[in-house]
Amino acid sequence: MTAFILLAAALLAQAAGPNKVDIVSVTGCLKETAPNTWMLTSATDPVPSSANSPAAKDIPATPPAGKNEFRLIGVSEFNLPAHKDHTVVVKGLYIKATPTSRLNITSVTMAAPACVAPAK
Repeated sequence: MTAFILLAAALLAQAAGPNKVDIVSVTGCLKETAPNTWMLTSATDPVPSSANSPAAKDIPATPPAGKNEFRLIGVSEFNLPAHKDHTVVVKGLYIKATPTSRLNITSVTMAAPACVAPAK
């Protein structure tokens, strides 16, 4: 329910003006860096998307390696421990920040049962 409220608030803010929050898709390695602190590492660049889970054709056959890192928020609605240390496709609201941008996730889909090395 909390994720829905956050999503609704973000969508209203998006419609309101120039400080819109984009919904994106990112593929990377799911890591738990501290208890209940989830990161997406070796992640691809965010690409515009919908909040829905990806279609099977949109899940990469070969997991890509990226250079980005994102902190995942809004995680309580998802069973992230089941995907720990897997390559996943995450969709969510993209919150640009320094030093680490965040993704308020709306879906998590496993792409591969292991992670790939980060891109150089």
